[in-house]
Amino acid sequence: MKHIWTIVLFLITASLLAGCDQDSASPAPAAESSARTEAGEHAEHEGDEDAEDGHEEEAARVELTPQQVADAGIEVVEAGPAHIRETLPIYGVITPNATAVRQVTARYPGAIRSIAKDFGDAVRQGETLATVESNESLQVYNVTAPLSGVVTARDANPGEQTDERVLFTVADLSTVWVELSVFPRDAGKVRLDQAVRIRGADAGASADGRVIWVAPFGSSANQTLTVRVLLDNAERRWAPGLYVTAEVTLAETDVPLAVRNDALQTMEEETVVFVAEEGGFEPRAVQLGRSDSETTEIVAGLAAGDLYVANNSFILKAELGKGEAEHGH
Repeated sequence: MKHIWTIVLFLITASLLAGCDQDSASPAPAAESSARTEAGEHAEHEGDEDAEDGHEEEAARVELTPQQVADAGIEVVEAGPAHIRETLPIYGVITPNATAVRQVTARYPGAIRSIAKDFGDAVRQGETLATVESNESLQVYNVTAPLSGVVTARDANPGEQTDERVLFTVADLSTVWVELSVFPRDAGKVRLDQAVRIRGADAGASADGRVIWVAPFGSSANQTLTVRVLLDNAERRWAPGLYVTAEVTLAETDVPLAVRNDALQTMEEETVVFVAEEGGFEPRAVQLGRSDSETTEIVAGLAAGDLYVANNSFILKAELGKGEAEHGH
């Protein structure tokens, strides 16, 4: 009997030991499963980061067809050296060139028989403006234009006596004057033959001229000195009477690398220039140097010979922003 109890106790002890070994071994699969989960999450996280990097890389380029570039008016030019100007801004008004204005009178007093040209009409030198019948000879003669230009005034009607008054004023507007008003504090900065850039109300209208006269006396009405600039007007872009702004060039500095101001855009608090690369346009961060109203020096971020977008670069910025918004969703 004692032998039987010994066997029973041995079996119970062995069973308990086996249960303990099974309990201590069971966490291993759970640990393995946890490790697999963490590895999967890490791989998924890396995948997300790769996807984000891929989106950022894709978003940093704007792809347009040649036709889209042409339709958008995007102009691509080569970066290179330029002149940076120090200028004096002044306001002024367009006036006729007084040396190319003629007042027309009748050669002999008489009655005006006909009028051939009216105010605003273009005329050629020698062309008939009116006909007059002389009071003494009763002969009819022509009153002709002394130069080619435009009729800017008319004081003549059929049946009137010519007397000694001015019948017509004809002005050659192929050149015009720009009368600039300079304050006394700036008078010392302006001198004869200085280069001047004239800009009209239309942002695209500009022309270059030179100072031909500086008034030796001032105007009591507005306390300014008049500076006169001669401007070519062969295309009749500058109509007398219109107000303009001017930039008198005080000094010029040569810089090795510059871009047009219209090329500069701000993205994420950085100044960028869109550079033409194979397959599209990419924004490139740049560091700026000296600048004037048209051009800015580039000291880093761009190289001479790089092709950049000089006009309508804001369209590319808008396209880039649109792409980033789509990726955000």
